Amino acid sequence: MFRLIFVLDLLDGVVVHAKRGEREKYEPIHRFSSVVETSDPLRVLEAVRPAEIYLADLNRLTGTGGSNKEAVSEIRAKNNEARLMLDCGVRGVVELREVAEAGLADTIVLGTETASLSLLEAASNVFCSCGTSASASVSLDLFNKKVLARDESLRVEPLGLLEKLNAFSVEEIIVLELDRVGTKRGIDFDFLARCVECSEHSILCGGGVRGCEDLSRLEAVGVKGALVATAVHDRAIPLDLLRTPAPPQTALSGIPRPEKRAASQPAVPKAFPTEPSKPP
Repeated sequence: MFRLIFVLDLLDGVVVHAKRGEREKYEPIHRFSSVVETSDPLRVLEAVRPAEIYLADLNRLTGTGGSNKEAVSEIRAKNNEARLMLDCGVRGVVELREVAEAGLADTIVLGTETASLSLLEAASNVFCSCGTSASASVSLDLFNKKVLARDESLRVEPLGLLEKLNAFSVEEIIVLELDRVGTKRGIDFDFLARCVECSEHSILCGGGVRGCEDLSRLEAVGVKGALVATAVHDRAIPLDLLRTPAPPQTALSGIPRPEKRAASQPAVPKAFPTEPSKPP
């Protein structure tokens, strides 16, 4: 089942509209959205009611401003039926253990922009040692196809890094093209198809989704899900699609590897409604 994951970018306790990773220019989401009239995270989630949430704590990711921990805890408590992915800029093993033991999310996202290769290698042992049911996913943070990373060992060609990550026990990998986030400029489907071929993990797409036709094409090339926000707020993606129950979470150990679709195999038929034609 193709997954749709609603993105909530949180800055100083307020939901903002992310665009091209230019975080200093982010504005409260209600100034952009045609779905919500508020930027309060709880009220946004009440309106959207997504089955899966990707929560980015921008204060933690950038190391600026106050803490969103209280807001994240409240979001978790009041949306406990939703599957929650949390990207809070974890940089080390001690910090990862603290976040895991706090029970703030089902999945903790380790982004190349802030994490290190050694942290990615150690992640599975951290979860086992603290007895949590949470798991780790990796966000391959890209800008113009270059890996964003503070750790030099991660600053390699994206497809090569995906192959290196095949040895790691992680839930899935998000290919996050920050230069496409919030722009609706479209998706590089050929690149994502190569990512699927290189990786033994499930691939999720982040950035550039314009609407339902893009979702069908992503599924056809083997991508397992997409992070969406802008196309939700401008109603290009119906809210009903976000409310489909999330699939069961895979245990961190013994993750099944997705089967590769043979080149001769027909593409997956469209599972999403086509977008209405626009009047001339």
